Parts: sequence; C-alpha cells; structure tokens
Amino acid sequence: MINPQLIEGLSEQFSQLMSGESKLPGQDSLQEQVKAILQGTFDRLDLVSREEFDAQKAVLLRTREKVEALEQQLLELEKSLGEKD
Repeated sequence: MINPQLIEGLSEQFSQLMSGESKLPGQDSLQEQVKAILQGTFDRLDLVSREEFDAQKAVLLRTREKVEALEQQLLELEKSLGEKD
C-alpha cells in the first residue's frame, strides 16, 4: 500500500507547482512539458474554438430555416397541382 504521507507530500508539491507560490526545481520545464502534452492532446481531438462553433451554428440555423421554407413552398405547390387535377 502507498504511504499516505507520500501521497500528501506529492499533492502539496503539485498544488504548489500549479499555483506558482514557490519555485520548485524544474518547475518551469515541467510546466512547459505539461503544456506541450496538453496542446498535442487537444490537437489530436480535433477541437474547434467557441467562435467557430457559434459561426457554424448560425450557418446551420439559416440553412434549416431555408430548408423549412422550401419544404413549405413545395407542399403549397403540390397542393395547388392536386387541386387542378
């Protein structure tokens, strides 16, 4: 079993590292490595920015409105053709 004091010590060091309260040996290097790993992970996830998401959402909404208008127009045309027959 892992020593609880070891876990507590690691937890405290990690908290200090992330909060930047005190400089630990290799802290800057570790932070850069963590950033690089996270950036690589996010790049592989194929994420988009909030702005790009909102822009695509707006395009989709306009497209949906146009499709619905065309569907309504088609129904009206079919109805008018059905009445002529």
